[in-house]
Amino acid sequence: MEQHTSVVTSLLFSSALTPDGWRDDVRVELDSQGTILSLEPGCLDAAVAAVGGVAIPGVPNAHSHAHQRLLAGLAEAGAGRGDFMRWRELMYRVVGRIDPDSFQAVAALAYMEMLKSGYTSVAEFHYLHHDAGGSPYAQPAEMGLRCIAAAEDAGIALTLLPSLYAHGGFGPAPAGSGQARFVCDSGAYMEIYSALTKAVEDRPGMRLGCAPHSLRAVDESLLKEVLAAARQIDPDAPVHMHVAEQRSEVAACRAWCGASPVQLLLDSVAVDGRWNLVHATHMSDSERSALAATQATVVLCPTTEANLGDGTFSAREWLDLGGQFSIGSDSQVTISPADELRLLEYAQRLASESRNVLVGRSGQSLGRSLLDTALKGGAAALAQPCGFLEEGARADFVVLDSEHPALIARDGDEILDSWIFSGGTACVRDVFVGGRQVVSQGRHVNEPEIVGRYREAAEALLQ
Repeated sequence: MEQHTSVVTSLLFSSALTPDGWRDDVRVELDSQGTILSLEPGCLDAAVAAVGGVAIPGVPNAHSHAHQRLLAGLAEAGAGRGDFMRWRELMYRVVGRIDPDSFQAVAALAYMEMLKSGYTSVAEFHYLHHDAGGSPYAQPAEMGLRCIAAAEDAGIALTLLPSLYAHGGFGPAPAGSGQARFVCDSGAYMEIYSALTKAVEDRPGMRLGCAPHSLRAVDESLLKEVLAAARQIDPDAPVHMHVAEQRSEVAACRAWCGASPVQLLLDSVAVDGRWNLVHATHMSDSERSALAATQATVVLCPTTEANLGDGTFSAREWLDLGGQFSIGSDSQVTISPADELRLLEYAQRLASESRNVLVGRSGQSLGRSLLDTALKGGAAALAQPCGFLEEGARADFVVLDSEHPALIARDGDEILDSWIFSGGTACVRDVFVGGRQVVSQGRHVNEPEIVGRYREAAEALLQ
């Protein structure tokens, strides 16, 4: 990536969203590691590289399955209503053919598209560990290492979340043939986890977390065993888990043990602020209240949840309990933080038949409320110094084009409202990660190479 980018020591933005609100002519000083040293509003220093535009913090993408970018748009045909399990079987068939090289090519494209849309960091929930037959590679962490390589190809910050997947359903049920690439016992998982710990430790903008896939894929004893082992390596590592995404999952869990997935999780382990529950779509009022009290973050992926027909998360009730959320692109059917935030709000409007449901307080900008919450929750989910333009944070900037028609004659929070609810990705002009510019005038610095490698992989895998 270094041959295409340069590290700068200072930048000058026409306007920037800081923890103190909107400020004009903001000079940002960076150190050699891409960390913000200072922000100085009202600076008109001609010697500083003027970026112009409107700078906002880069958005953390808190849930990604990068390989699923290959399937985007391919599950919309066929007679009948369809369901999640039919989509999952299609996914298993396609990804069964992916090898390390094609996996890296697909992931790099997904990460590039994230950057172009306004994400600057990603939590990769990675479960494609083994070869197509289910045998470990010579380097058991090979596919995780390819996640790291893809992130470096694109220039995105990464929290890698190797997933623990042992069973095919509650009971525990044996894993199916389509899940052979995912399955690990505790020893195999910790071998991968330890190798990836070493791989990220000297790489700026990267860290490791733990991802027990779900309660249908990991039983209580295995969950506790692996969490204890991972905590010995890094006590502060974030933990991510799918939970209560589909009503069928909730019904199956109740049929097996008499409790819902959320209640079972709360009864099984000590959930705290290091935990991130992906989807958590279907909760009772008492479960929602108990979960909010743990300070865990809920990771919402509205475009994927809508695409799969999961249901609608009760976001207003969650926020009223003091709960926090992050957002993620999940299946990559759409890659855009603006799309996720817009659909999150619109789903609440359809359910409640009212407007501006998720606004933080009376008179506040809805776009600002949504973005502030997603930034705070995303920083917690990735456990990285991101999501804020402040001293000590990584210099992750998204520059919105103030000359885009959707943003003309807008000021302050109106810019966020118009970006999220109107202009979307087309408004993203420049993107910096750790002080390095990776998107310029809407184009990624490595775009031709990344698209070329993806084209070769997609044509081989899908034709």
